[in-house]
Amino acid sequence: MYESYENYTGSALIVLLMLVLLLIPTIFYFLSLQRALEAVCDENRQMPPGQVWLSLIPLFNFIWMFFVVNKIAESFALECYRLNIPTTEMKPSQGIGNAKNILRLCSFIPVLGLLATLGFVVCWILHWIKVNEYRKLIIANRDNFTLDAERGVFHQ
Repeated sequence: MYESYENYTGSALIVLLMLVLLLIPTIFYFLSLQRALEAVCDENRQMPPGQVWLSLIPLFNFIWMFFVVNKIAESFALECYRLNIPTTEMKPSQGIGNAKNILRLCSFIPVLGLLATLGFVVCWILHWIKVNEYRKLIIANRDNFTLDAERGVFHQ
């Protein structure tokens, strides 16, 4: 009986350690997403930066992360336009971000799940890198904006 208690405790510690090891990079990822939104001016920010943390809610996050990825991409697109930053994507970071989200959902499919999980991890890292690249690009070009009058845009 004592042996089974030790096995249970050891297994529980391993599971807890795995959760902590997964949670740490996840927190840094969400912090990066929040900082990326903070780098965008208020007028172009499509969601409050703090709403990124709603992604920590279990099950809800499967849907919410699609909103987060799309709102960040829209914010980047508007900010790149405002700052005259040329981009190769209509909505920067959206493609890799949505691929990450879809692969995450596919990771629950039997047999295919392992391959989808590997793809998810790769896309997660690539999305994280791309978001940080755009955040740095926006920060570096903050003084590069064109006034609406110079663009020929007039507000009524």
